[in-house]
Amino acid sequence: MEIQTILDTAIVALATFFATIGPLDVAAVFAALSSDEDQKARRLLAVRGVIIASIILLVFALFGEFFLSRLGISLPAFRTAGGILLLLIGIEMVFARSSGGASTVHEEEVEAATRQDIAVFPLATPLIAGPGAIGAAILLMANTNGVFFLQITVIVALLIILLFTLIALLIASQIQKFLGLTGQNVISRILGVLLSALAVQFIFDGIKQSGLLVNI
Repeated sequence: MEIQTILDTAIVALATFFATIGPLDVAAVFAALSSDEDQKARRLLAVRGVIIASIILLVFALFGEFFLSRLGISLPAFRTAGGILLLLIGIEMVFARSSGGASTVHEEEVEAATRQDIAVFPLATPLIAGPGAIGAAILLMANTNGVFFLQITVIVALLIILLFTLIALLIASQIQKFLGLTGQNVISRILGVLLSALAVQFIFDGIKQSGLLVNI
């Protein structure tokens, strides 16, 4: 196994998970939702939320292909569909908009505001382990083609971003003050362009592997 291949896989995985999970965006929403809690309670909510989200994402990363096969969904079909989903999320990031693919929608935010425990909903899911992150986890693992070291690389990249997310949640108020809305949007737009390009590649790969072009 070439070091360059592992390095390339790590870079793509880190960028994709950072874009689809969005630690800075999650931290901003968490700061607003937990503003009435004391520091100890916020810390507990952050830890619980990240642990639950980690379990969800790891399950889909490790067993996602098995679930797909049980449902009769081919990997080329999922690559194409997942690529379209990630492309939509990337476009939303570029234009600083949200439809719920990688964050909460307005109705979910209203419901979350009435809950005392936000660790499971909306923190763990859909803020951290949302449709985009789950789809990315399955796609990135599928792209390793069963190579053990590449699979480990994707898992480690996921855990690194989740750890970064936890840190961001613990210092959410400080990040919000330092970056401000403009700073968060700048980072989001840059990552959105990269995610869009990666998503288009997923779509191309899915269509190519489906054999549709050969049959036309």
